[in-house]
Amino acid sequence: MNMKYLKFSIGIFLALAASRFIPHPPNFTSLIALSFYVPAIFGLRYIPITLICFILTDIFIGIHSTIFFTWGSIIFIGFISKYFNNNFFKRFSGILIACFIFYLVTNFGVWLSGFYGYNINGLLTCYILAIPFFGNTLAATIIYSLVIEALYKFFLEKKYFLNI
Repeated sequence: MNMKYLKFSIGIFLALAASRFIPHPPNFTSLIALSFYVPAIFGLRYIPITLICFILTDIFIGIHSTIFFTWGSIIFIGFISKYFNNNFFKRFSGILIACFIFYLVTNFGVWLSGFYGYNINGLLTCYILAIPFFGNTLAATIIYSLVIEALYKFFLEKKYFLNI
């Protein structure tokens, strides 16, 4: 394994773990921002590392019945990120789309758990009750994405950026 790849993988884990382990409002983490930006900037080969980091933190946070929907959305967001990588505005629209994908996929998993009933009213109730969580997800993703964009611009312009 390439040493830069390993170091960067540890960095991804630390960034994710910090945002998930420190006290925060529900769904206010770097989850979507990292899921989008890591493969967008460094390539699709980082999707497994990103997923492994989520799995490791989920082991400590707790495994739940909809975890495969969360992980599935992370993988999907990673794959679509390459289509939004041309400039800031495309990346910004990509993270907004990623938030909607995460919202739709994970809450569909919640609905499938049966808590709201297996009918259209249950599905609508599930999505409506998740709107406050979506607000947190959107706010966190925008904030973390702006931080990543600033770091990306700083390191790219200063030519300190890793060639991984």
